[in-house]
Amino acid sequence: MKLIELNNKVDKLTVPGKAEIYRKFFKTNKGEYGYGDKFIGISVPKLRKLAKEFLDLGLDEIEVLLKENVHEKRLIGLLILVENYKKSDKKTKKMIFNFYSSHLESINNWDLVDLTADKIIGDYLLDNDREILYRMVESDSLWKRRIAIISTFAFIRKYQFYDALKISEILLLDKEDLIHKAVGWMLREIGKRNVEVLEEFLKRNYKKMPRTMLRYAIEKFDESKRKKYLRGEI
Repeated sequence: MKLIELNNKVDKLTVPGKAEIYRKFFKTNKGEYGYGDKFIGISVPKLRKLAKEFLDLGLDEIEVLLKENVHEKRLIGLLILVENYKKSDKKTKKMIFNFYSSHLESINNWDLVDLTADKIIGDYLLDNDREILYRMVESDSLWKRRIAIISTFAFIRKYQFYDALKISEILLLDKEDLIHKAVGWMLREIGKRNVEVLEEFLKRNYKKMPRTMLRYAIEKFDESKRKKYLRGEI
């Protein structure tokens, strides 16, 4: 019954005009990374509000949401998991981590990854074996590789940089622009906390980094230093 109520509320919030904008923004045309994803035009703040109204949905009901072809419904399910994870005990956090990890095929666009991966995968792995990230980073799936690097944001916040740097190095030659942006973002976050660590990594690797990755990583540097990196003069 709760799932029916949620679906009814979702239907009432549908905005066809926004849906078309989202379809273009998240690249849903044939040959693009989001091909086949269906949008109905609901903003993230409204989805967050809905998620908080339905925190008592069971994992079986969340699984139904994650199997939906409607992007916003999958995101609601993931946001419910994030909210429940935050307030759970250790045993329940492990259950949510395992559930999330077994439904990675549903986490198949960059916003779904970025809003949830570090908050569940990353947070859980702060005190657990991180080998799963190294399996994901070797995956053919763009989204699993993005989950691997974005999950390290949880470590970076705790000033634990090793895994983020190691995974960034593995992804240096990745062909996907969405990976270049994600790696550059995580490197920038390291630099916000310890610029010396970032520059040590950059000096070893910046000449072979994709341009987008480098631009993201050095975004907070002063203009003079940015230009030197971009010209290869460091």
